[in-house]
Amino acid sequence: MAQYPVLLFEILFMIDSSWLTEFPDMSRRDLLAIRQTLDGAYRTFSRAYGQSIEDFFNPLLHFLIWFENLLIQTPWWIVLIAIIGLVYAATRSWKLCTGVLISFLAIGYFGMWEDTMRTLSIITVCTILSICIGIPIGILMAGSDRARSIITPLLDIMQTMPAFVYLIPVVMLLGIGKIPGVIAVVIYAIPPVIRLTNLGIRLVNKETLEAATAYGATATQRLFGVQIPLAMPTIMAGINQTIMMALAMVVVASMIGVKGLGQPVLKSITNQYFTLGLLNGLAIVALAIIFDRVSQTYAKRAQRHMEGSDNG
Repeated sequence: MAQYPVLLFEILFMIDSSWLTEFPDMSRRDLLAIRQTLDGAYRTFSRAYGQSIEDFFNPLLHFLIWFENLLIQTPWWIVLIAIIGLVYAATRSWKLCTGVLISFLAIGYFGMWEDTMRTLSIITVCTILSICIGIPIGILMAGSDRARSIITPLLDIMQTMPAFVYLIPVVMLLGIGKIPGVIAVVIYAIPPVIRLTNLGIRLVNKETLEAATAYGATATQRLFGVQIPLAMPTIMAGINQTIMMALAMVVVASMIGVKGLGQPVLKSITNQYFTLGLLNGLAIVALAIIFDRVSQTYAKRAQRHMEGSDNG
């Protein structure tokens, strides 16, 4: 009886011993058939619904073009005054306003004003879309364990998938241009605001919620009057990370026709223009630091204001 395992191993070895040295894989013919089937199905879907999807996104495209033209065609000093005004309204910090002013003056002086306005327009739109889509999804996850168990693996995939992979189905479906770039940026940048909205709401003290319920607050009143205000610092951290990830996607999005600071960087890579890439890269860094400091300072101000109201 002890000889049967040895005999079986010898038979298998005689049949095919290649699996000992090479990993057993699918035949190229079968793999090619699977690829052709999936590619064909996606092309069929693109031909059938591509135009309808383009029509659906047309209002967003018109808004993007209008907003970009508004920033570019408006005199630079008016745009700069508006930006400084928004920064001061959010932070109440003249020191930060001075830093923003110097950064934008340097960007304009080195001839990157128009590209910066294009990047600013698309990042602003992508951030607004990410907030409008991400916060409701985060609220849904916070209120339902089943929704969280379904959405969390999708967020894991979105955050670990290489950024270039997002461009393939979007370009096949919608071609190159602003809308494919916006979709790719939003998909890449939205997970942090969803995760941190869910986390912030779940971390709200249960005793606080019980007190609100005892005073007769409805579920909606608890959400908007207690949970979201208390979770706002965490939500703002998610928004901050979303903005950073959107800016990180600028260079990748330039590969599918999104104009802005990413295109000169891409050009400098292909043609080995060191100074061009360095200057535009520093402009992207400046935008990232501005967004980061403004959003963090606003979150701290909002938190202090809320704590002052509670103490009062």
